[in-house]
Order: sequence, then structure tokens, then C-alpha cells
Amino acid sequence: MLAKPVMGALAPIVMSVSIFSGAAQFAALSVLAAGGTAAAAIGAGVLMNARWLAMGFAVGPSLSGAAPARALRAQAIVDASFAISSRGDGSFDQDRLVGATLPQAISWIAGTIVGVLWGSALGDPEALGLDAIFPAFYLALLWGELERHGAVNGDSKRAGVAAALGAAVALVVMPFAPAGVPVIAAVLAALVGLKRR
Repeated sequence: MLAKPVMGALAPIVMSVSIFSGAAQFAALSVLAAGGTAAAAIGAGVLMNARWLAMGFAVGPSLSGAAPARALRAQAIVDASFAISSRGDGSFDQDRLVGATLPQAISWIAGTIVGVLWGSALGDPEALGLDAIFPAFYLALLWGELERHGAVNGDSKRAGVAAALGAAVALVVMPFAPAGVPVIAAVLAALVGLKRR
């Protein structure tokens, strides 16, 4: 719906199937919509997806089997599945990781197709409040992680400090940095917060 006027009908669908990362797709779309080049859009998407490296290192030891099987299962790492599959002790349930990702992938790709074909019938996404979906989604994931690590009930200040530091850095960097950079800066700040506590 948002991508079709900028990218045409086929590119958003191909992008959803091959990249399957809403954050990276929206970052690339934002660059293109602002008149940026394809290289700048790809760069924004790559920066946004750089978080998968840290997530991959975290999940890797919990994946079983030979290297090809582990690499295939690692393709299931997306934000919600990463949070859902976390056992809270640094390990991850690989079956839950894959099981949580499959319906998300099917829904994301189907939603892209529906949006491209019939999205214009919905009207302005902001008028429907759809522009708030991604921030609300990520806040819900963050809240779940803070609860899991005891930051909400006061048992652990470490997770809360790391999250607050990451959020503060992202908010400061966001107004002037290219898409994707605030996410990387927030991750680095959160890691510093964990290290220092």
C-alpha cells in the first residue's frame, strides 16, 4: 500500500519474500520515497538488519544439527521470534523460534500482496492509526524482555539501564542520522549499559 506508489507492484512483494524484515523494508522505502538512490536504500536496509548479527551470535549455540541445518534454522530469527524463543537464561528454544516465525512470514508476505493489490481501498494509513503499529510492536517486545529479566518489578536494574541507555541514544541520533544508524547506535549503547552494570 505504501510501497506501490514508490516501487511499483512487483518489487514490494519480491522484497517481502527475499528480505522478510519490516524494519529494513520500511527504511529502504523511506529513502526511496525521499528521492534517495537505490544504493542508499540498500545501505539503509543493511544497516537496519545489522542487528541480526548480534541476534545470530546469541541464538547460534542453541541451534542443533550440522552447519547447513543450523544456518537454515537461523533464517527464522526475527524480532518477535527472538523474544518469544528466549528462555531467559541466554539460551533459545529452536523449535519455538521456527514455529513463531512461520506464521509471521506467511502473514507478512500475504499482507504485502493484499496491500499491493487492494491497499488503496483503505485510504490514508495514518488516519487509521496504522503508522503506530511498528512502534507499539517494538515497545511490547521491549516490555516483555524487561519483565523476563526482572526490570519491571525491580529485581534487576541492569536490563532497565541497558534499555534506557539504548532508547536515549536512539532518540538523540534519530533526527540527523540515516535510517538504520539509530538502531545500531542503540544496540551498542545497550551493550555498554549491560557491560557497565
